Amino acid sequence: MGHSGFYNSAMSSIFDDDFFAPTDPMANVGDTLLHGLNDEQMRAVTLPDEHALILAGAGSGKTRVLTTRIAWLLQQQRVSPGGIMAVTFTNKAAKEMTARLSAMLPINVRGMWIGTFHGLCNRFLRAHYKVANLPQGFQILDTQDQLSAIKRLYKQFNINDDQFPAKQMQWFIGGCKEEGQRPGDVPVRDAESRKKVDIYQLYEEQCQREGVVDFGELMLRSYEILRDHPLVRQHYQRRFRHILVDEFQDTNRLQYLWLKQFVPEVGDAVPRNAIFAVGDDDQSIYAFRGARVGNMNDFVTELKVQHQIKLEQNYRSYSNILDSANALISHNTRRLGKNLRTDQGSGEPVRVVELPGDLAEAQWIVDEIKQLVRDGSARKEIAILYRSNAQSRVIESTLFNHAIPYRVYGGLRFFERAEIKHALAYLRLLDNPRDDTSFLRVVNFPPRGIGARTLEQLQDAARSGNTALVDAVQQVPGKAGANLASFVAKIDAMREQADQITLKEIVELVLDNSGLLEHYRNERDGADRVENLQELVNAAESFVSLEGFGKESAGMHQLDTSAAPAWPGESDAAAQDAANSASAAEVLPDGETLSPLAAFLTHAALEAGDNQAQAGQDAVQLMTVHAAKGLEFNNVFISGLEEGLFPHENSLNDYDGLEEERRLMYVAITRARQRLYLSHAQTRLLHGQTRYNIRSRFFDELPEECLKWITPKRAGFADAMPGYEGRWGGNQGDSWNRDVRQAVGQGSAEVVRKSEPGHGLKKGMRVFHTKFGEGTVQMLEGSGADAKAQINFSRHGVKWLALSVAKLTPID
Repeated sequence: MGHSGFYNSAMSSIFDDDFFAPTDPMANVGDTLLHGLNDEQMRAVTLPDEHALILAGAGSGKTRVLTTRIAWLLQQQRVSPGGIMAVTFTNKAAKEMTARLSAMLPINVRGMWIGTFHGLCNRFLRAHYKVANLPQGFQILDTQDQLSAIKRLYKQFNINDDQFPAKQMQWFIGGCKEEGQRPGDVPVRDAESRKKVDIYQLYEEQCQREGVVDFGELMLRSYEILRDHPLVRQHYQRRFRHILVDEFQDTNRLQYLWLKQFVPEVGDAVPRNAIFAVGDDDQSIYAFRGARVGNMNDFVTELKVQHQIKLEQNYRSYSNILDSANALISHNTRRLGKNLRTDQGSGEPVRVVELPGDLAEAQWIVDEIKQLVRDGSARKEIAILYRSNAQSRVIESTLFNHAIPYRVYGGLRFFERAEIKHALAYLRLLDNPRDDTSFLRVVNFPPRGIGARTLEQLQDAARSGNTALVDAVQQVPGKAGANLASFVAKIDAMREQADQITLKEIVELVLDNSGLLEHYRNERDGADRVENLQELVNAAESFVSLEGFGKESAGMHQLDTSAAPAWPGESDAAAQDAANSASAAEVLPDGETLSPLAAFLTHAALEAGDNQAQAGQDAVQLMTVHAAKGLEFNNVFISGLEEGLFPHENSLNDYDGLEEERRLMYVAITRARQRLYLSHAQTRLLHGQTRYNIRSRFFDELPEECLKWITPKRAGFADAMPGYEGRWGGNQGDSWNRDVRQAVGQGSAEVVRKSEPGHGLKKGMRVFHTKFGEGTVQMLEGSGADAKAQINFSRHGVKWLALSVAKLTPID
């Protein structure tokens, strides 16, 4: 079908609304729409029909401005309902916008194009499936369906999954589509990239053959139709006279290119239309998902935007909180610039506390929460924010011990997370190989070629023999039986290795030998899961200390205390035996004992099941800073403000990464309405090792007059790091960067003081660590029990280790 034929048939099937008649009930809405708007909001809502960028600060009423702008355009008869397209990032935001408009307007707004990028592109492709070369009832692949499709492709073409993991290919394909690249557009640098492009091409052909599209394809194919079919493009340019975009700072490259297709080129015989973009470059925190904050600058320059309005009046927080946020974000150089203000007054100062360790930090937070609740605060109005998911474990444990209900927003409690449950299942099999539930959970995770049919055979054999699954493995014949036997052998080998080592070492052994760490390291979004698994090592170490087990006690030994000496006058050796027994096993009321491993597994099960906040229950809210965006609470705790944790160590040597971390901190601060608490710890258990910290550089970027130091202020980042100016750039930038890399390493550092070594180590010496392997001593600090060493390990980077804990062997 030619362009004109397609245009006539397609356009006849699309409804175009007429403008309102003068007698329309909209005329009665009048000025009530604008009632209560401040001057900035009023200017934004009543702008002329031209492109505009609305810089909407946190708590400045951007949703109200967006919806009121749409209602005003309709009420003023500037456009018909069919001439408006409003784009959001979540279905929740689209539903909220539709509900608000329905409440504001005496018309049915369901026919308007309001939805997410993917939702609107789906609607577009359904209307133009023929030109899109798709079947009318094309199906959409979700993330799991897409992965299954790639695996089918691998099987058909004998592609090696070890060399080109299916999940990594899924990310590669998604990334190419977000950049608007088909296989022929992707740069080829070497044999590996050529193979990836070839697989991408095979995947494209398979999807086309089957008539399916993935999420990236919805956007890319819609963009290509608009780009390559002038009549279609011009129709939508005529139809959508006003395009409104929420959260514009979170758009990726393809989404921005798609939006530009609705704007006529200069000289086109199409009336000019207007994009009304609302966003906050200071809250752009999704670069890891492809968001490109630079789209805001490109929008202004490429479309010659004449109207830029800043919504700076904040209706959420007191000025001490806002002034802290303003001062912090001013250290970012690539921003359009604005300053939040409020009429609510100064409010309480921002409370800052330094604690000796992460357990003390969690205890302090819980004590403050108790006081807030006694003073009348609802628990649901108290939020604890953290940079990394793994940080929640210590906080959850402390809340649990104090019977304070809590809810993990946007995620699961620590011991409920899938990766943790997988690891615990392996640990349970070490303790009890006949635990069928744990066996079924991990027998094929990570995947090892044991399918549903094999497990069905195994379960049938176990039932017929009235045995546990592990005892029925030998009854399963062929390759299936061999795979099962291999899994059992792996568990047996780990159990044998775990016989004489500590609980912490058992957990490390399981994480390494089970393949869980390697599996999640190969996932695009697996970094959080890896951190959670490493935090499980900390959980084991803390449990041993808190429950009074000996630090070097064998984790799997269940000792019998019934024979332990209990009478005065017995030998010192007997008394020592009794002490050893008591420290190696938990004594239960009936005289039975549990090994450290069994006790830890019991603790994990109880903590996962108890203290659950019921639906609607008043509970403290726990979440990462990323999950907190868009939310607000009366009282906010931001924990773990240390170099390497917040800002995260992955950002320390990257300019853009550090600016994004600062935007993330800005988002965290502006979640608070009334009270804000900032905390950091001198030491933190990380990956089973004590980590020595200096406080985050962000403290040095906050205005002193807004802070109240609960503990005495000590030397901070600027004092410890020569050349630091509180920002990147300037003449000190390069030297400061070097100092950070040398002194902070993996993000953990202290002010280094020279001391006489009493441990036999010297700077430059080669050493071996059982977990981290070979490394070189870079710095030494302290003496005796306080001695620490900074060591650069070839495989794991720079680590600070406490020499009283770490087992280091000098290498000749």
